[in-house]
Amino acid sequence: MPVVREFRLPDLGEGLTGAEVVRWMVEVGEVIAVDQPVVEVETAKAVVEVPCPYGGVVTARYGAEGEEIAVGAPLVTVAVASAGGGAADRAASSPASSASSAEVERPLVGYGVVESRGARRRRVGAAAAPAPAPAPVAVAAPVAPAEPVEPVAPAAPVVVPVISPLVRRLAREQGVDLTALTGSGPDGLIMRADVERAVAAKVAAPAPAAPVAVAQDGVVPLRGLRKAVAEKLSRSHREIPAATCWVDADATELMSLRRQLNATPGPKVSVLALLARICTVALARFPELNSSVTEDGSGIVRHSAVHLGFAAQGERGLVVPVVRDAQARSTEQLGEELGRLTESARSGSLTPAELTGGTFTLNNYGVFGVDGSTPILNHPEAAMLGVGRIVAKPWVHGGELAVREVTQLSFTFDHRVCDGGTAGGFLRFVADCVEQPGMLLRQL
Repeated sequence: MPVVREFRLPDLGEGLTGAEVVRWMVEVGEVIAVDQPVVEVETAKAVVEVPCPYGGVVTARYGAEGEEIAVGAPLVTVAVASAGGGAADRAASSPASSASSAEVERPLVGYGVVESRGARRRRVGAAAAPAPAPAPVAVAAPVAPAEPVEPVAPAAPVVVPVISPLVRRLAREQGVDLTALTGSGPDGLIMRADVERAVAAKVAAPAPAAPVAVAQDGVVPLRGLRKAVAEKLSRSHREIPAATCWVDADATELMSLRRQLNATPGPKVSVLALLARICTVALARFPELNSSVTEDGSGIVRHSAVHLGFAAQGERGLVVPVVRDAQARSTEQLGEELGRLTESARSGSLTPAELTGGTFTLNNYGVFGVDGSTPILNHPEAAMLGVGRIVAKPWVHGGELAVREVTQLSFTFDHRVCDGGTAGGFLRFVADCVEQPGMLLRQL
């Protein structure tokens, strides 16, 4: 006899508690191979495909599309071959078996579950009396409702009739719910004629009256990325005593340096890459800002590596990809990694690993055409540098009024990790490097 295995939603990323079902990739009754993706889910970090570690027949799916499933909650159940199973059982659970051959050989597919000989036949989804056995084997009902049907504990071996793939496809195309049908075939098997009768009955049924439209305010549910962002920002605002300081800086020399670098052969250097290099140098001088406060607030964790997060606008909204070990990369390498992660953010293909583990964030909100901001920290990080637009302004330079390329720098920090003197020193050093980028040579 086959054994029903329950696959629960695994932890898909750092600190995640659940995921929203985006798209089911398998049907109930379908034969799957080991590690075959069964569902596409959206976490707070990314949209990912979840593979199932069991091979066999899908007997149940838990959760409808758009529904959130908690980490550790059931995702699917799969009937796999037992140790003494026959050839058909082994074909159903073998990852090497093809879908076409499994359609012929598998003994465990479909929707009609029949009780033991002599017992009354029941329809899937109907209530069943609890089994008297103290530890029965549970077989999950093969449906995909928002709330899974309670497993049935048979008193004797269970027989699950085979439903033809053609019948399943006809039902799917005609919108017929197979779980609502009583099969006319052997042992309650659902036949093509059963589906055709259901289609004919549906066509003959009178159309329901159109509902009366009632004007009301629209409510957009918080789910997926937006829900995760809301929870994280709320926690940051609630727990972190943040403060912000800012200064205007003359970026004329920095922009001139960028033009010189890009005039030579090699990869182009972005403004963001230069700012990232300045951040890593500044954090080497002020390491207390590359830190985070422990969960219970009793200590401060100093991070030896700079995992630099940066704000990027993607198709799922604003995300913060992370450049690992930014302090060990050259300016060109920083530019290449920033470019790669930015493209992944735009296409929505960032992985959870690329969106977690940051220790410091660089926020270039100048690309939105604004000068300043007082952002909320990316919990649990302790600091964030913000850079406004670089724009031509009148500026006193060398004792004379001139038109210079000016930007506003803002620095938000967790006041628990340092005082204003440290934060001000960090920001002033960054501003000096923007105004005189040659200073970086003394730090490299």
